[in-house]
Amino acid sequence: MTARRRIVQITPYYPPHLGGMEAVVQHLALQQARHHDVTVLTTTVGARDSPRRELVHNVATIRTTALDVAHTPVSASVVPALLRTPKTSVWHLHAAHAVLPEQVALAAAVRRQPFLLHFHLDVDQSGKLGWLLPHYKQHVFGRVLRAAAGVLVLTETQRDFVRTAYRVDPARIFAVPNGVAAEFFLPPRARREAVLRLLFVGRLSPQKNLARLLHALPRVRQPVVLDVVGDGEQRQQLEETARQHGIPGVRFHGRLHGAPLMHRYEQADLFVLPSDREGMSLAALEAMAAGLPVLATDVPGNTELLRGIGALTPTDPAALAAAIDEFAADEDLRQRTAAASAAAAREFTWAAVARRVEDVYAEVLP
Repeated sequence: MTARRRIVQITPYYPPHLGGMEAVVQHLALQQARHHDVTVLTTTVGARDSPRRELVHNVATIRTTALDVAHTPVSASVVPALLRTPKTSVWHLHAAHAVLPEQVALAAAVRRQPFLLHFHLDVDQSGKLGWLLPHYKQHVFGRVLRAAAGVLVLTETQRDFVRTAYRVDPARIFAVPNGVAAEFFLPPRARREAVLRLLFVGRLSPQKNLARLLHALPRVRQPVVLDVVGDGEQRQQLEETARQHGIPGVRFHGRLHGAPLMHRYEQADLFVLPSDREGMSLAALEAMAAGLPVLATDVPGNTELLRGIGALTPTDPAALAAAIDEFAADEDLRQRTAAASAAAAREFTWAAVARRVEDVYAEVLP
């Protein structure tokens, strides 16, 4: 057992805000709170009705007032809040957005405080200010990465990317995967009916590209239905796409948790992930644990997680439709892929992830 630490998980968003990074921080904090004093320092974006300070399952949460500017939370209170933490604290920064990483690096420099940076995903430029992103990455974010005492990445491919794109010392880069909660584990199941029940779980955002799956469905020859679990800025647009194209059998359930979410995993026959890119999809890990075969686009993040386990397809809708038809027509293929999912998922638990994170702390922090 390692010595008890004070750990500050620093994240731009946190539940009830919806997203994979938020879930990672929450699961990691809950695991660490079993043995350490854990605080989550975050913002009010997506959590306006939540308490500014609360203690839940031994995890203290502090939400600083923030504005969401171009999908980036901006809070003037982050640096003062950091400087008020005990000097012996572990600062664990989760990064996928601008501004917050620079604030943490600034506070760390002022106090000569080491910090770790958890690299979740390298985002592409979008929106009116998207042209600034390449310059930000090169001249600002790269310096923050190089200033960190250690950089946690999700895959070996991300390790190589961070090393080459941001010139981070490879000795300070550590690959630690995402995990899956124990309640998601179910045995593989036989198909219940002739119609193949597809499931998508995730944020309805451009990166997840549910539109790709919607455009594939009219090309599918076998009878299928699709359950969509999740919410996000594209929900109305995607529902309209399904209506305009007359795509039958598509149901949008919104955001689900607990038993209703588990029911969707249990009732599904095939999990489909049509993303443009991923860090390491929590929903795919959940589907694997639930004994579902996983069909995903062959893109960074999906490839590393699912190669040799799930089915990977090119990103065009026609290829995705053909793969769905193959699973619908071949029950033996579906069951073999489901068994591979269930076996692989056993390697990904949040308890194991938390132990690996603590190993990084022990290696890079005084």
